[in-house]
Amino acid sequence: MSDNRRNTRSGNVDPRRQQPKMSKKAMRKKRRKRKIILLVVELILLAVVLAGLWVWQKLDKIDTDEDFGKDVANEDLTADTKAILGEYTTIALFGLDNRANGNYKSGNSDVIMIARIDNETKEVKLVSVYRDTMLNMMDKDDEDAYSKANAAYNMGGPDQAVRMLNVNLDLDIKEYVSFDFNAVAEAVDLLGGVEVEISTEEAVAMQGYQEEVAEMTGKKSKELNVGGTYNLDGVQAVSYARLRYVGNGDFQRTERQRLIVNKMVEKALASDLGTINELIDTIFPEVKTSLTKTEILSLAKDAFGYSMGENTGFPFDQETGSYKVSYQSKKASCVIPADLASNVKQLHEFLYGTTDYEVTESVQNISDEIVNRTGVTAPKKDTDGDD
Repeated sequence: MSDNRRNTRSGNVDPRRQQPKMSKKAMRKKRRKRKIILLVVELILLAVVLAGLWVWQKLDKIDTDEDFGKDVANEDLTADTKAILGEYTTIALFGLDNRANGNYKSGNSDVIMIARIDNETKEVKLVSVYRDTMLNMMDKDDEDAYSKANAAYNMGGPDQAVRMLNVNLDLDIKEYVSFDFNAVAEAVDLLGGVEVEISTEEAVAMQGYQEEVAEMTGKKSKELNVGGTYNLDGVQAVSYARLRYVGNGDFQRTERQRLIVNKMVEKALASDLGTINELIDTIFPEVKTSLTKTEILSLAKDAFGYSMGENTGFPFDQETGSYKVSYQSKKASCVIPADLASNVKQLHEFLYGTTDYEVTESVQNISDEIVNRTGVTAPKKDTDGDD
Protein backbone atom coordinates (compact mmCIF):
# COMPACT_ATOMS: atom_id res chain seq x y z
CA MET A 1 0.00 0.00 0.00
CA SER A 2 1.30 3.40 -0.85
CA ASP A 3 2.33 5.92 1.80
CA ASN A 4 -0.39 8.35 0.66
CA ARG A 5 -3.09 5.75 1.07
CA ARG A 6 -1.75 4.75 4.50
CA ASN A 7 -1.67 8.39 5.60
CA THR A 8 -5.21 8.90 4.40
CA ARG A 9 -6.58 5.92 6.33
CA SER A 10 -4.78 7.00 9.46
CA GLY A 11 -6.27 10.46 9.23
CA ASN A 12 -3.06 12.16 8.02
CA VAL A 13 -4.28 13.84 4.83
CA ASP A 14 -1.75 14.77 2.14
CA PRO A 15 -1.06 18.54 2.58
CA ARG A 16 -1.28 19.02 -1.19
CA ARG A 17 -4.92 17.87 -1.03
CA GLN A 18 -5.70 20.33 1.71
CA GLN A 19 -5.13 23.43 -0.47
CA PRO A 20 -8.40 25.28 -1.04
CA LYS A 21 -9.59 25.91 -4.54
CA MET A 22 -8.57 29.33 -5.99
CA SER A 23 -11.50 31.69 -6.29
CA LYS A 24 -12.57 32.98 -9.66
CA LYS A 25 -11.52 36.47 -8.61
CA ALA A 26 -8.01 35.29 -7.69
CA MET A 27 -7.68 33.42 -10.96
CA ARG A 28 -8.69 36.51 -12.93
CA LYS A 29 -6.11 38.55 -10.97
CA LYS A 30 -3.40 35.98 -11.70
CA ARG A 31 -4.24 35.92 -15.44
CA ARG A 32 -4.23 39.73 -15.52
CA LYS A 33 -0.80 39.81 -13.86
CA ARG A 34 0.51 37.32 -16.42
CA LYS A 35 -0.83 39.46 -19.29
CA ILE A 36 0.83 42.56 -17.85
CA ILE A 37 4.18 40.76 -17.65
CA LEU A 38 3.82 39.56 -21.24
CA LEU A 39 2.87 43.08 -22.36
CA VAL A 40 5.98 44.55 -20.67
CA VAL A 41 8.20 41.94 -22.32
CA GLU A 42 6.63 42.66 -25.72
CA LEU A 43 7.13 46.41 -25.24
CA ILE A 44 10.79 45.88 -24.34
CA LEU A 45 11.30 43.68 -27.38
CA LEU A 46 9.52 46.25 -29.56
CA ALA A 47 11.74 49.02 -28.17
CA VAL A 48 14.86 46.98 -28.94
CA VAL A 49 13.67 46.28 -32.50
CA LEU A 50 12.77 49.94 -33.09
CA ALA A 51 16.14 51.06 -31.69
CA GLY A 52 17.88 48.61 -34.00
CA LEU A 53 15.87 49.85 -36.98
CA TRP A 54 16.65 53.47 -36.00
CA VAL A 55 20.40 52.78 -35.87
CA TRP A 56 20.27 50.77 -39.11
CA GLN A 57 18.41 53.61 -40.85
CA LYS A 58 21.00 56.10 -39.59
CA LEU A 59 23.80 53.96 -41.00
CA ASP A 60 22.15 54.14 -44.42
CA LYS A 61 23.33 57.75 -44.53
CA ILE A 62 26.97 56.66 -44.76
CA ASP A 63 28.57 56.36 -48.19
CA THR A 64 30.00 52.85 -47.95
CA ASP A 65 32.77 51.93 -50.37
CA GLU A 66 31.82 48.39 -51.35
CA ASP A 67 34.58 48.10 -53.97
CA PHE A 68 37.41 48.82 -51.55
CA GLY A 69 39.95 46.26 -50.40
CA LYS A 70 40.70 44.09 -53.41
CA ASP A 71 44.36 45.13 -53.62
CA VAL A 72 45.36 46.50 -50.25
CA ALA A 73 46.57 43.34 -48.48
CA ASN A 74 50.19 43.12 -47.42
CA GLU A 75 51.32 39.65 -48.47
CA ASP A 76 54.78 39.97 -46.90
CA LEU A 77 53.73 39.98 -43.25
CA THR A 78 54.62 36.93 -41.18
CA ALA A 79 51.99 34.88 -39.37
CA ASP A 80 53.34 36.11 -36.02
CA THR A 81 53.04 39.76 -37.09
CA LYS A 82 49.49 39.22 -38.36
CA ALA A 83 48.58 37.61 -35.04
CA ILE A 84 49.86 40.63 -33.09
CA LEU A 85 48.15 43.13 -35.39
CA GLY A 86 44.96 41.08 -35.10
CA GLU A 87 44.70 42.05 -31.43
CA TYR A 88 44.00 45.60 -32.55
CA THR A 89 41.70 47.42 -34.97
CA THR A 90 43.70 49.70 -37.24
CA ILE A 91 41.94 52.20 -39.49
CA ALA A 92 43.38 54.73 -41.95
CA LEU A 93 41.94 58.26 -41.77
CA PHE A 94 42.27 60.57 -44.77
CA GLY A 95 41.42 64.26 -44.70
CA LEU A 96 41.17 65.47 -48.28
CA ASP A 97 42.24 68.91 -49.40
CA ASN A 98 39.48 69.13 -52.02
CA ARG A 99 37.96 72.46 -52.91
CA ALA A 100 34.76 70.67 -54.00
CA ASN A 101 33.03 69.04 -51.05
CA GLY A 102 31.84 65.46 -51.38
CA ASN A 103 34.58 64.17 -53.70
CA TYR A 104 36.26 61.18 -52.06
CA LYS A 105 37.61 59.36 -55.11
CA SER A 106 40.78 61.45 -55.39
CA GLY A 107 42.56 64.48 -54.02
CA ASN A 108 45.67 65.08 -51.96
CA SER A 109 45.25 63.55 -48.52
CA ASP A 110 46.74 66.36 -46.47
CA VAL A 111 45.62 64.55 -43.32
CA ILE A 112 46.92 61.00 -43.10
CA MET A 113 46.32 59.36 -39.74
CA ILE A 114 46.53 55.81 -38.47
CA ALA A 115 44.04 55.12 -35.69
CA ARG A 116 44.85 52.06 -33.59
CA ILE A 117 42.21 50.70 -31.19
CA ASP A 118 43.21 48.15 -28.57
CA ASN A 119 40.42 45.57 -28.81
CA GLU A 120 40.74 44.70 -25.11
CA THR A 121 41.38 48.03 -23.34
CA LYS A 122 39.67 50.25 -25.97
CA GLU A 123 42.60 52.68 -25.86
CA VAL A 124 43.01 54.67 -29.07
CA LYS A 125 46.40 55.81 -30.35
CA LEU A 126 46.85 58.19 -33.29
CA VAL A 127 49.82 58.48 -35.62
CA SER A 128 50.04 61.24 -38.23
CA VAL A 129 52.04 60.31 -41.31
CA TYR A 130 53.59 63.55 -42.53
CA ARG A 131 52.04 64.34 -45.90
CA ASP A 132 55.43 65.14 -47.47
CA THR A 133 57.07 61.85 -46.40
CA MET A 134 58.89 60.22 -49.33
CA LEU A 135 57.55 56.69 -49.73
CA ASN A 136 56.97 54.13 -52.45
CA MET A 137 53.59 54.96 -53.99
CA MET A 138 52.68 51.31 -54.63
CA ASP A 139 51.55 52.40 -58.07
CA LYS A 140 50.58 49.34 -60.14
CA ASP A 141 51.70 51.08 -63.31
CA ASP A 142 55.03 52.25 -61.91
CA GLU A 143 56.68 50.12 -59.23
CA ASP A 144 59.53 52.63 -58.95
CA ALA A 145 57.27 55.59 -58.20
CA TYR A 146 58.50 57.44 -55.10
CA SER A 147 56.71 60.59 -54.06
CA LYS A 148 55.08 62.40 -51.15
CA ALA A 149 52.73 60.23 -49.10
CA ASN A 150 49.71 62.46 -49.86
CA ALA A 151 50.05 61.79 -53.61
CA ALA A 152 48.99 58.15 -53.34
CA TYR A 153 45.33 58.99 -52.68
CA ASN A 154 45.27 61.46 -55.54
CA MET A 155 46.74 58.90 -57.95
CA GLY A 156 44.73 55.84 -56.99
CA GLY A 157 42.13 56.75 -54.39
CA PRO A 158 41.80 55.01 -51.01
CA ASP A 159 42.94 51.62 -52.35
CA GLN A 160 46.35 52.89 -53.39
CA ALA A 161 46.65 55.08 -50.29
CA VAL A 162 45.99 52.16 -47.91
CA ARG A 163 48.21 49.83 -49.96
CA MET A 164 50.96 52.47 -49.69
CA LEU A 165 50.64 52.55 -45.89
CA ASN A 166 50.52 48.78 -45.56
CA VAL A 167 53.57 47.97 -47.66
CA ASN A 168 55.77 50.89 -46.58
CA LEU A 169 54.97 50.51 -42.87
CA ASP A 170 54.42 46.74 -42.53
CA LEU A 171 50.78 47.22 -41.57
CA ASP A 172 47.60 45.24 -42.22
CA ILE A 173 45.02 48.02 -42.53
CA LYS A 174 41.75 46.77 -43.99
CA GLU A 175 39.50 49.80 -43.41
CA TYR A 176 39.54 53.52 -44.06
CA VAL A 177 37.48 56.66 -43.46
CA SER A 178 37.74 59.73 -45.71
CA PHE A 179 36.41 63.19 -44.94
CA ASP A 180 36.84 66.79 -46.10
CA PHE A 181 36.90 70.27 -44.56
CA ASN A 182 33.13 70.57 -44.49
CA ALA A 183 32.63 67.42 -42.42
CA VAL A 184 35.05 68.61 -39.74
CA ALA A 185 33.60 72.14 -39.62
CA GLU A 186 30.05 70.76 -39.30
CA ALA A 187 31.05 68.35 -36.53
CA VAL A 188 32.86 71.01 -34.48
CA ASP A 189 29.87 73.36 -34.72
CA LEU A 190 27.41 70.64 -33.67
CA LEU A 191 29.63 69.84 -30.68
CA GLY A 192 29.53 73.48 -29.62
CA GLY A 193 33.12 74.24 -30.57
CA VAL A 194 36.47 73.02 -29.19
CA GLU A 195 38.55 74.89 -26.65
CA VAL A 196 42.13 75.48 -27.83
CA GLU A 197 44.95 77.76 -26.73
CA ILE A 198 46.53 79.53 -29.70
CA SER A 199 49.36 82.01 -30.12
CA THR A 200 49.05 85.47 -31.67
CA GLU A 201 51.09 84.26 -34.65
CA GLU A 202 48.65 81.40 -35.18
CA ALA A 203 45.62 83.69 -34.77
CA VAL A 204 46.86 86.09 -37.46
CA ALA A 205 47.90 83.29 -39.83
CA MET A 206 44.47 81.66 -39.48
CA GLN A 207 42.74 84.64 -41.08
CA GLY A 208 43.71 83.73 -44.65
CA TYR A 209 42.57 80.16 -44.18
CA GLN A 210 39.32 81.25 -42.52
CA GLU A 211 38.27 83.22 -45.57
CA GLU A 212 38.75 80.20 -47.84
CA VAL A 213 37.14 77.68 -45.46
CA ALA A 214 34.17 80.00 -44.82
CA GLU A 215 33.58 80.30 -48.56
CA MET A 216 33.79 76.52 -49.10
CA THR A 217 31.52 75.63 -46.20
CA GLY A 218 29.12 78.57 -46.46
CA LYS A 219 29.69 79.36 -42.81
CA LYS A 220 30.45 82.69 -41.14
CA SER A 221 33.25 82.95 -38.63
CA LYS A 222 34.93 85.66 -36.58
CA GLU A 223 38.60 86.34 -37.30
CA LEU A 224 40.98 86.30 -34.35
CA ASN A 225 43.75 88.86 -33.89
CA VAL A 226 45.54 87.95 -30.67
CA GLY A 227 46.56 84.80 -28.88
CA GLY A 228 44.57 83.25 -26.05
CA THR A 229 42.29 80.35 -25.18
CA TYR A 230 39.28 80.28 -27.48
CA ASN A 231 36.29 78.06 -28.07
CA LEU A 232 36.93 77.60 -31.79
CA ASP A 233 33.98 77.23 -34.14
CA GLY A 234 34.07 74.87 -37.13
CA VAL A 235 35.71 77.28 -39.57
CA GLN A 236 38.27 78.39 -36.99
CA ALA A 237 39.11 74.80 -35.99
CA VAL A 238 39.65 73.73 -39.62
CA SER A 239 41.76 76.83 -40.29
CA TYR A 240 43.84 76.17 -37.18
CA ALA A 241 44.41 72.55 -38.27
CA ARG A 242 45.52 73.68 -41.73
CA LEU A 243 48.24 76.07 -40.51
CA ARG A 244 51.49 75.03 -42.13
CA TYR A 245 53.86 77.99 -42.13
CA VAL A 246 53.66 78.80 -38.42
CA GLY A 247 56.02 77.07 -36.03
CA ASN A 248 57.69 73.85 -37.14
CA GLY A 249 55.95 73.48 -40.50
CA ASP A 250 54.05 70.28 -41.23
CA PHE A 251 55.37 68.63 -38.06
CA GLN A 252 53.52 71.12 -35.89
CA ARG A 253 50.53 71.15 -38.21
CA THR A 254 49.93 67.45 -37.59
CA GLU A 255 50.12 68.15 -33.84
CA ARG A 256 47.33 70.69 -34.30
CA GLN A 257 45.30 68.18 -36.29
CA ARG A 258 45.63 65.50 -33.61
CA LEU A 259 44.74 68.07 -30.94
CA ILE A 260 41.50 68.97 -32.77
CA VAL A 261 40.63 65.27 -33.16
CA ASN A 262 41.23 64.66 -29.44
CA LYS A 263 39.11 67.66 -28.47
CA MET A 264 36.29 66.50 -30.76
CA VAL A 265 36.34 62.98 -29.33
CA GLU A 266 36.26 64.33 -25.77
CA LYS A 267 33.27 66.55 -26.62
CA ALA A 268 31.43 63.74 -28.43
CA LEU A 269 31.85 61.29 -25.53
CA ALA A 270 30.37 63.90 -23.17
CA SER A 271 27.45 64.82 -25.46
CA ASP A 272 23.79 64.01 -24.95
CA LEU A 273 21.72 61.77 -27.21
CA GLY A 274 20.23 64.74 -29.08
CA THR A 275 23.67 66.02 -30.08
CA ILE A 276 24.79 62.55 -31.11
CA ASN A 277 21.67 62.25 -33.26
CA GLU A 278 22.44 65.58 -34.96
CA LEU A 279 26.04 64.52 -35.54
CA ILE A 280 24.91 61.29 -37.18
CA ASP A 281 22.36 63.03 -39.41
CA THR A 282 24.81 65.73 -40.50
CA ILE A 283 28.20 64.02 -40.63
CA PHE A 284 27.41 60.51 -41.86
CA PRO A 285 26.48 61.72 -45.38
CA GLU A 286 29.77 63.67 -45.53
CA VAL A 287 32.20 60.79 -45.07
CA LYS A 288 33.13 57.78 -47.15
CA THR A 289 34.29 54.55 -45.57
CA SER A 290 34.96 50.91 -46.27
CA LEU A 291 33.39 49.93 -42.94
CA THR A 292 30.13 48.00 -43.25
CA LYS A 293 27.06 48.65 -41.10
CA THR A 294 27.87 45.61 -38.98
CA GLU A 295 31.47 46.74 -38.44
CA ILE A 296 30.36 50.26 -37.51
CA LEU A 297 27.85 48.87 -35.00
CA SER A 298 30.56 46.65 -33.53
CA LEU A 299 32.83 49.67 -33.00
CA ALA A 300 29.98 51.90 -31.81
CA LYS A 301 28.79 49.56 -29.05
CA ASP A 302 31.98 50.31 -27.10
CA ALA A 303 32.14 54.00 -28.05
CA PHE A 304 31.79 55.32 -24.51
CA GLY A 305 34.47 52.93 -23.30
CA TYR A 306 37.14 54.36 -25.60
CA SER A 307 39.99 56.43 -24.17
CA MET A 308 42.47 58.57 -26.06
CA GLY A 309 46.05 57.44 -25.55
CA GLU A 310 49.32 58.84 -26.85
CA ASN A 311 49.71 60.33 -30.31
CA THR A 312 52.73 61.11 -32.43
CA GLY A 313 54.01 61.85 -35.93
CA PHE A 314 55.77 59.59 -38.42
CA PRO A 315 58.62 59.32 -39.28
CA PHE A 316 60.13 59.72 -35.83
CA ASP A 317 63.65 60.38 -37.18
CA GLN A 318 63.73 62.43 -40.35
CA GLU A 319 65.41 65.09 -42.45
CA THR A 320 63.90 67.57 -44.89
CA GLY A 321 65.11 68.74 -48.28
CA SER A 322 64.28 69.07 -51.97
CA TYR A 323 64.37 65.89 -54.01
CA LYS A 324 63.14 64.54 -57.33
CA VAL A 325 59.83 62.73 -56.95
CA SER A 326 57.51 60.89 -59.29
CA TYR A 327 54.55 62.68 -60.90
CA GLN A 328 56.42 66.02 -60.85
CA SER A 329 58.92 67.52 -63.28
CA LYS A 330 60.85 69.45 -60.65
CA LYS A 331 62.21 68.77 -57.20
CA ALA A 332 59.83 68.94 -54.28
CA SER A 333 60.25 69.59 -50.58
CA CYS A 334 60.11 66.22 -48.82
CA VAL A 335 60.37 64.62 -45.40
CA ILE A 336 62.91 61.80 -45.61
CA PRO A 337 62.75 58.93 -43.09
CA ALA A 338 66.15 58.41 -41.49
CA ASP A 339 65.89 55.60 -42.34
CA LEU A 340 62.55 53.95 -43.13
CA ALA A 341 63.42 50.54 -41.64
CA SER A 342 64.40 51.94 -38.24
CA ASN A 343 61.33 54.19 -38.20
CA VAL A 344 59.02 51.26 -38.96
CA LYS A 345 60.51 49.38 -36.00
CA GLN A 346 59.73 52.36 -33.76
CA LEU A 347 56.21 52.57 -35.20
CA HIS A 348 55.42 48.95 -34.33
CA GLU A 349 56.71 49.46 -30.80
CA PHE A 350 54.57 52.60 -30.38
CA LEU A 351 51.36 51.12 -31.81
CA TYR A 352 51.60 47.45 -30.89
CA GLY A 353 54.22 47.20 -28.16
CA THR A 354 56.54 45.05 -30.27
CA THR A 355 60.02 45.85 -28.99
CA ASP A 356 61.96 43.42 -31.18
CA TYR A 357 60.17 43.92 -34.50
CA GLU A 358 62.06 42.93 -37.65
CA VAL A 359 60.91 44.64 -40.85
CA THR A 360 59.95 42.66 -43.93
CA GLU A 361 62.20 42.39 -46.94
CA SER A 362 59.88 44.77 -48.80
CA VAL A 363 60.31 47.54 -46.22
CA GLN A 364 64.07 46.99 -46.13
CA ASN A 365 64.25 47.27 -49.93
CA ILE A 366 62.17 50.46 -49.94
CA SER A 367 64.32 51.85 -47.12
CA ASP A 368 67.52 51.10 -49.06
CA GLU A 369 66.10 52.74 -52.19
CA ILE A 370 65.19 55.94 -50.31
CA VAL A 371 68.72 56.05 -48.88
CA ASN A 372 70.10 55.55 -52.37
CA ARG A 373 67.99 58.39 -53.80
CA THR A 374 68.52 60.88 -50.98
CA GLY A 375 71.67 59.91 -49.11
CA VAL A 376 69.75 60.21 -45.82
CA THR A 377 70.63 57.40 -43.40
CA ALA A 378 69.60 56.42 -39.89
CA PRO A 379 71.14 58.46 -37.04
CA LYS A 380 74.36 56.93 -35.79
CA LYS A 381 74.38 55.65 -32.24
CA ASP A 382 77.36 56.14 -29.93
CA THR A 383 78.83 53.37 -27.83
CA ASP A 384 76.44 54.17 -24.95
CA GLY A 385 73.41 53.73 -27.19
CA ASP A 386 72.62 57.45 -27.27
CA ASP A 387 72.32 59.61 -30.40
